[in-house]
Amino acid sequence: MTSLTPIVLRQDEFERFRALAYQAAGINLTEAKKQLVQSRLFKRLRHYGLSSFQEYLRLVDSEGENGNEMRYLINSLTTNKTDFFREPHHFRYISQTILPDMIDQAAHGRRARRIRVWHAGCSTGQEPYTNAMTIADTLRGQGMWDVRLLASDIDTDVLATAKEATYSAEQLEPVPAALKERYLKRVMGRMDQYQVTQDLRGMIAFRQINLNEDAWPIRADVRFDIIFCRNVVIYFDKPTQRKLFGRFQRLLVPGGYLFIGHSESLFGINDAFETVGGTIYRAPDETESVAR
Repeated sequence: MTSLTPIVLRQDEFERFRALAYQAAGINLTEAKKQLVQSRLFKRLRHYGLSSFQEYLRLVDSEGENGNEMRYLINSLTTNKTDFFREPHHFRYISQTILPDMIDQAAHGRRARRIRVWHAGCSTGQEPYTNAMTIADTLRGQGMWDVRLLASDIDTDVLATAKEATYSAEQLEPVPAALKERYLKRVMGRMDQYQVTQDLRGMIAFRQINLNEDAWPIRADVRFDIIFCRNVVIYFDKPTQRKLFGRFQRLLVPGGYLFIGHSESLFGINDAFETVGGTIYRAPDETESVAR
């Protein structure tokens, strides 16, 4: 790239990127996102030494929808803001309401000592590790439980960070001291770097999953007690949201829980869920329906 003149994203080029993002990942790029697309994809132009977005589009098209550059394009356009114990009321509800109820049901033989959770859109891992800490700590002294968390994201770069499970002291500031002591260990030779303990990491399977795909790599017999999908559907249009939440409903056990982001709502999207407050929703419970 020889010119220092800023490369401007033309409207027709923006429309093409909008179509690619929607087709590949269900991402709905509004007109307000044009500047964001220009600034983020400019880094890919600079990487290849290209002089126009049209040249970059030709590169993406030449590799096809399953090419590496399409993956980089989608990774560039997704936002991965996350923190430990973000929206802490969600984790309080799990530790103070959901898990005590599960423990009681198991004690009376009404459920197996088994918990399945899906974090859809897990970013760099802080959310599933927060939940794993919450669950592990609440179940301490409650005997053996089979706990498995699936954590997925479309962005392969953030998944690599999540799998490494290493965070700075600054990133770990929201974690209570007792949990930090129990579930995080200082990395030798790396100042102020901590890694999640092996026991906790072993609870979580990280997978690349595109929520827009017709088939997800999840076994047909799997049902989740809890699904987290926070600050993800804000990038989708209403038809895509309706389809997604309908699929989540079918993957939840009767009475299972769905957690969404603070700026999201199921209003006008899916009326099957019961709201229990604080962007926490409960799927229909078949036994309760029969009782009524």
